[in-house]
Amino acid sequence: MSDGSLSQDEIDALLMGDAPSETPASPAGGGAVLSEAEKNALLGLLGEITGSQSATLSGIMVKSVTVGAPRIDAVGREQFLSELPDEVVEIKIDYKSGMTGPHMYVLRGDDALKIAAPMIGQDDLELDGTTISAVSEAMSQITGASVTTIGDKVGETILTESPEGQSVPKAMLGLPGDKFVQITYDLQIEGQGSLKLYELFDLNIIRTIASKLGVSPAAAGPNQSMNTGMGNMGGGGMGQAQVQSQMNQSMGGFQQMPPGMGAPMMGGYGGQPAPNVQGIQLPELSPTISAGEQRNIGLLMDVSMELTVELGRTKWKIKDILGMGEGTIIELDKLAGEPVDILVNNNLIARGEVVVIDENFGVRVTEIVSTIDRMSER
Repeated sequence: MSDGSLSQDEIDALLMGDAPSETPASPAGGGAVLSEAEKNALLGLLGEITGSQSATLSGIMVKSVTVGAPRIDAVGREQFLSELPDEVVEIKIDYKSGMTGPHMYVLRGDDALKIAAPMIGQDDLELDGTTISAVSEAMSQITGASVTTIGDKVGETILTESPEGQSVPKAMLGLPGDKFVQITYDLQIEGQGSLKLYELFDLNIIRTIASKLGVSPAAAGPNQSMNTGMGNMGGGGMGQAQVQSQMNQSMGGFQQMPPGMGAPMMGGYGGQPAPNVQGIQLPELSPTISAGEQRNIGLLMDVSMELTVELGRTKWKIKDILGMGEGTIIELDKLAGEPVDILVNNNLIARGEVVVIDENFGVRVTEIVSTIDRMSER
């Protein structure tokens, strides 16, 4: 009959069972989450980015586009897939320099069509190669606006891979891992309604950005040990952001906590109550151009470029060209009255109609050529 004491084997088993709580969780592990401090720092940065993203999308769609305040969280694969329909569009634009790791966008199929329709100029679209190319171009543009702002904030030059887009069953999505960061944006497009855009990051990229924004590693999520000499402080009723605030205020004269001090006594140190820390509610920003973009554009303002107006083209055989002389009439591939092409450095940017100003020819611009039209002309 047992006398109530523990055998050595039982003691060893208990010690082994406690071991995981003393080992910090891997940032990319299945139990890793974002702390409130990390979320707030990242949301502040993303709030600055949404303005430039709105302006960028408005420019390439020639429609008013508003990118709403983002929502951020660390999620698992199954949790994310449960939000999606069977068929989705993925656009991979991995970070390759300055910071490296997987990065992508995911949209529902009908939401992808809402983005592509204004760019292509058609409403009755299907999820074909042209549509995917249009969405990929849009995502590439807003990624460019995003990495410029992030790079300015963290002091890094960030480069990304070229976009790779495809329509796939959701089960075939190449997600950044079993655990990753999901940023959800609500987009409002003039004439197209609203849609959801999911931006997915490798967790290590997000933690690197947060660290460079000044978030201390001590503000790690509740599943990670706080390796600060304080020992295992337990969960208690105290929020993680409150723990971080208490540490920042009290580390100078902090002494080891008395033995047996439990979670209910963690309201403050030295009798001082814990501060009430709340997440920042960011307002929705109107379309703006970031300071980084303005500086980059300013570098190009005085660069001269060659603008050419092309009346038309035709193809001749060599024998016909050799027989050409004064008075030869060359028939072009355009009909009378058709718009002429306006090119900058041999790239089609607009079309217009020929006019006469005093005694000189001129061209009145009637159409700005979209990105998709330029791609199809190549």
